[in-house]
Amino acid sequence: MALTIADLMSKMPGAFIPEKAVGLDATIQFKFTGAEPGEWYATVKDGKVEVAQGTHDSPKMTLTADSADYVKIFTGEIDGMQAFMQGKLKLAGDLNLAMKLTQMFKIK
Repeated sequence: MALTIADLMSKMPGAFIPEKAVGLDATIQFKFTGAEPGEWYATVKDGKVEVAQGTHDSPKMTLTADSADYVKIFTGEIDGMQAFMQGKLKLAGDLNLAMKLTQMFKIK
């Protein structure tokens, strides 16, 4: 069965690797389009990540993607950098954070 965006977002805290985010205090806004439209945000702070549905007032970075593509990026079916180059993944704000994002989470 395919993962939903809600499944994926709920898995983020468990997939988080704190040592890859030392000293980081940032909120990432996720905007999903396609089959599962919606907005979520993840706040990385003090070696923890908290995920919530909705819109954050001042995210450090915003990631916009089709929900189906994002599931594939998160599970490794699609390379995130490739998706970005192809325009499937749009990023705004702190792009260094995007690079860290791929290292901070490990999906099993």
